[in-house]
Amino acid sequence: MIRAEILTIGDEILYGQILDTNSQWISAKLTEIGVQVIRKTSIADRSEDLRKALDEGLSRASLMILTGGLGPTLDDITKPVLAEYFDSEMAINEDALGLIKGFFEKRGRVLLEVNRLQAMIPLKAEYLQNKMGTAPGMWFDAGNQRAVVSLPGVPYEMKYLMEQHVMPRIKERFSLPVILHRYMRTIGLGESFIADKIKDWEEQLPAHIRLAYLPSVFMVKMRLTAMGQNPEALARELDAQIALVKERLGDHVYALEDVEPIEIVYRLLKEQGKTIGSAESCTGGHIAAQLSSLPGSSSFFMGSVVAYSNEVKKNQLGVSDQTLSDHGAVSEACIGEMAKGLRRRLGTDLALASSGIAGPEGGSDEKPVGTVWIALADEKAVYPRKLNLSGASRENIIRATTLAALNLVRLHLTGKLESRP
Repeated sequence: MIRAEILTIGDEILYGQILDTNSQWISAKLTEIGVQVIRKTSIADRSEDLRKALDEGLSRASLMILTGGLGPTLDDITKPVLAEYFDSEMAINEDALGLIKGFFEKRGRVLLEVNRLQAMIPLKAEYLQNKMGTAPGMWFDAGNQRAVVSLPGVPYEMKYLMEQHVMPRIKERFSLPVILHRYMRTIGLGESFIADKIKDWEEQLPAHIRLAYLPSVFMVKMRLTAMGQNPEALARELDAQIALVKERLGDHVYALEDVEPIEIVYRLLKEQGKTIGSAESCTGGHIAAQLSSLPGSSSFFMGSVVAYSNEVKKNQLGVSDQTLSDHGAVSEACIGEMAKGLRRRLGTDLALASSGIAGPEGGSDEKPVGTVWIALADEKAVYPRKLNLSGASRENIIRATTLAALNLVRLHLTGKLESRP
């Protein structure tokens, strides 16, 4: 299997002034075609650091991809160091110069000598035409079936060169395995719980199939990756393994593709012609934001009432004084009245409601921060659920509550939601 290293160059990355998104994106692209990324490194704009990184990287990997340090200023040291490293003279590349001139002419800007010098390329490099900017990409043959690729640090320029020039060359010049991925998206279970639930299955996976856990708030994405030579056989093998896991995790599996919960809810609402609205307290409109986030959502999402105060809960949603007095706003009784009141007010088929203590203040011994009630109402019943999200940040409590509410809709529309917790 081809092994690769990614090297990002620039003081601004090390200082934390910009976020290195390049290496993450490149890693994903390389993984798709069966290249194994074994290391990612960020270094400063220093010649000696780059030379050392090249020596170390080429001792471990067949492919090194560099981003950054190709600009027109003195601190952009990548190109001269690469010329020295590969013992190559530099010369103006006329194709690169023509692109740079056109870039400046289109913008009505004067071409300075420092910009013209960006067309200087080591003669031993293969020129990679950059139609998105002024810094050319370069491919160096490092001998012994190894290569070094130098790309601009500007993300959209890097992505253009990767997709148009680098990926095709990798496929052409390296012997790559077939690699297939299958995704399983789960909701409402933690990574450790899932790992324990499927431990014996995971232990029997063949060596050419690997499982990755990608957890986030209230969800875990699972990715099965298989490598081999026969794509049809690999596909059958992956499908059989996915079926075994799905059987164990049941309704917590919301998709066998890499999609967000709202996309599944969107499809179900559209297919069944149902309308929905939200009555929100602790989520402050986040459920409504999700329900209205995709194009065409106006066909099913009718609106929302953000009832943060008890007065709004009473006046806009019909929550009774007795309920608030006896049970409080964060209660099964209150959340049920909120959902029913919103459904009556908007005339929707379904209504979601949320009420809880998102913190960091406002909790009590009886109802600590992270205590949340959600409910879904239809024409027949109310389906309440209590969430215990203690220990989570305010932001994560809101996000988890929103996802749990969307999951109620998914379960209801697939006939898997009972009227009681």
